[in-house]
Amino acid sequence: MGLAYNIFTAIFCAIGSFLFGYVSGIISSVITFSHFENFVNDPSSYDNLSGAVVSTFTGGCFFGCMLAGWSNDKYGRKRSIQLGALTALWGCAMQCGANNFACMLVGRIVAGFAIGALSMTVPLYNTEIAPPRIRGFIVGLSQQMIGIGFVVANWVGYGCQYIDSDAGWRLALGFQLIPAFLLLVGIQFLPFSPRWLLEQGRDDEARAVVRKLHGSGSPELEHEVDVLFEEMQSVIKAETAIRSRSISDLWETPAMCKRTLVAVGVQVFGQFSGINVINYFGPSMYKSLGLSSGQSLLVQGIYGAVGPIANFFFITLVLDTVGRKKPLMFGAGSFIVTYSVLTAIVACFPPGVSENHPAQKAGIAMIFMTSIFFSLSFGPVSWVLASEVFPTKTRSIGTSVATCANWALNVLFSQVSNLAIANISWKYYLVFICLNTVDFVVITIFFPETKGKTLEQMAEVFGDEVDSHAIHQIDVHESSVQDVEKKA
Repeated sequence: MGLAYNIFTAIFCAIGSFLFGYVSGIISSVITFSHFENFVNDPSSYDNLSGAVVSTFTGGCFFGCMLAGWSNDKYGRKRSIQLGALTALWGCAMQCGANNFACMLVGRIVAGFAIGALSMTVPLYNTEIAPPRIRGFIVGLSQQMIGIGFVVANWVGYGCQYIDSDAGWRLALGFQLIPAFLLLVGIQFLPFSPRWLLEQGRDDEARAVVRKLHGSGSPELEHEVDVLFEEMQSVIKAETAIRSRSISDLWETPAMCKRTLVAVGVQVFGQFSGINVINYFGPSMYKSLGLSSGQSLLVQGIYGAVGPIANFFFITLVLDTVGRKKPLMFGAGSFIVTYSVLTAIVACFPPGVSENHPAQKAGIAMIFMTSIFFSLSFGPVSWVLASEVFPTKTRSIGTSVATCANWALNVLFSQVSNLAIANISWKYYLVFICLNTVDFVVITIFFPETKGKTLEQMAEVFGDEVDSHAIHQIDVHESSVQDVEKKA
């Protein structure tokens, strides 16, 4: 019962991640609609339209993520998700009903603000409710739902392009309101994070949530759940007593500095994979390979389905077995290969000059393979690792800083990618070859393995200075977790 409730809670909460994927993905289709081009007051600005629309959204995400670090500590994970859903409704409604392009951009900023908050809060919430042995799967659901959101966005966009009026792009953008509304209503029925409740001194509520998440029924199981709760309580209370709520806590000791660098690094390296360049500007990349606009949207729709399928098998069969580090090394190494092949194809068979269809298909295959490899590595692992490495006292602000780094790089790539693809073509892909080479070396040398560890046990992984009593508490806590999971 406890495991089923964990999974149900994680899936429903991850509607926020679906919203993330849909809002991010739908715009790449909408900006190709002829009626949306006519909607822009100055059609001559259309060449820079994609960069403007995407970068305003990602900029909003950056600032939303910054504020979420504070709101998660002040009001809790659950209320932060509620606020994010409400803000998303506001921003998405502005986009759907925009009467000019300025209103559209403001709507994208507001929606970005909401998505930025949700992008860090949903994995953080799932991390704190999940048992260690399935934490990778539970948190990996965030990436799964992001991928499904992109799939739905691609196909809604593909279908709406055939509506010969403004209703086409307005319908595509209006669909954003559905998951935002479902999240706003559904989150009311999900529990608060027990660890946040303990920080607030609401111990009885926290105990009830832990019992619900881990299952109860027999007196023996209830006793073991209580032992689990008491060990969680003792560690969190000790951390809360020395909490300063200062961002400087993230580098106050060598161990904490390493936690922060790992969390920020995995989020930044995820952007270095170039996956969001494909997600946002896939149609432009396909055009650079010689496809028409209609063909590009169709291929983008097919492309979107590949990642979630690979991600599902990875989080269910691999992530909690193989761990975090090896998949990240595999991903970085794979991207070096796929971008090298893609660079060679575009350089040797330029679109408009060469009509080599096998080369064109091979280029598309490399883009598809990049999506598959991302879903087997950085896609789910980046959200899991960034939220699990921090202790309770810095988890919210640390996850916020890591996710902000993600969005900062996202803003950069959204500004330059479309112009780079148009102006320097294959030379732009050399950037990702170099970046992923650096990623591979850094991950191999510096990243630890965190598989199967409780959140409280990360102190041992990163070499925090803890006394013998604290180590004993963590060890007992770990054995209690394992006993409860076996019986739940």
